[in-house]
Amino acid sequence: MKTPHVVVIGSSNTDMVVKTAHLPKPGETVVGGTFVMAPGGKGANQAVAAARLGAKTTFIAKVGDDLFGRQAVAGYEQEGINTGWVLRDPQRATGVALILVDDCGENLISVASGANEALSPADIDRAAEAIRSADIVVMQLETPLPTVCRAAEIAAAAGVPVILDPAPAPSQPLPEELLRHITYLKPNESEAERLTGIAVVDQATAQAAADRLLAAGPKCVVVTLGARGALVVEQAGHGLMVPPHPVSAVDSTAAGDAFCGAWAVALARGESPLAAARFAAVAGALAASRMGAQPSLPTEAEVRRAASCA
Repeated sequence: MKTPHVVVIGSSNTDMVVKTAHLPKPGETVVGGTFVMAPGGKGANQAVAAARLGAKTTFIAKVGDDLFGRQAVAGYEQEGINTGWVLRDPQRATGVALILVDDCGENLISVASGANEALSPADIDRAAEAIRSADIVVMQLETPLPTVCRAAEIAAAAGVPVILDPAPAPSQPLPEELLRHITYLKPNESEAERLTGIAVVDQATAQAAADRLLAAGPKCVVVTLGARGALVVEQAGHGLMVPPHPVSAVDSTAAGDAFCGAWAVALARGESPLAAARFAAVAGALAASRMGAQPSLPTEAEVRRAASCA
């Protein structure tokens, strides 16, 4: 089987995670947490996920010229990721995420974007050949929107399919031209609501939101619904549910990134969106059963073993 080439364009952060019994309310201090520091960032998480699942992976990103940046790049190289397009910014620090996780695996996250904000359309132009050589391109919204748009434009012109994970939820509607260049769109409930104005509370409302997004240009929309699974929509009004893989959730921080990276790898191998989503659902569940972002991401052997035992 051909090894797929996945190009991930996105953020690189250092995650500082505190595990607590419950998430604090505004003004409340919760004592007694466990602290973990680990590499993160949605782009980096998805690149590591793809690499561990067997893809040849190239990561296009920007980090600071600091300790966290150097540690991040060294970690990507240990995963076998091509870091030739992980750029260093001498003016900005590497991105940092402060994460609180409760005993149920729910989280609160605040991010200082740092060098991620400096990844520019000009940087993407310089990496255009890497994008054109991909079997699939994966992006999120933790880097500037003009940068995401330029990368989607280059990929679409070269006939390379693009996955957009619209996270964090955008504060403004996505440009129509961007949506026309996207092949696969993967929002969660809150992101689907932000993009469409439809409150996603069940399968019917997820279908309505997906239909509206599908009409904007993507060929497939997958709305991830947490513990309820995911809705895969390739044709308006005809979504198919992928049930969740049963696990005991510990930390959901990178579950969506594991899903996205796994979905990209399976799609790049030629699987249908539905079959790819089933594979991705197992990867996401395994990630949610472990602490941390990148430390939680499973290998291909782990995903296939868990799928066969389900």
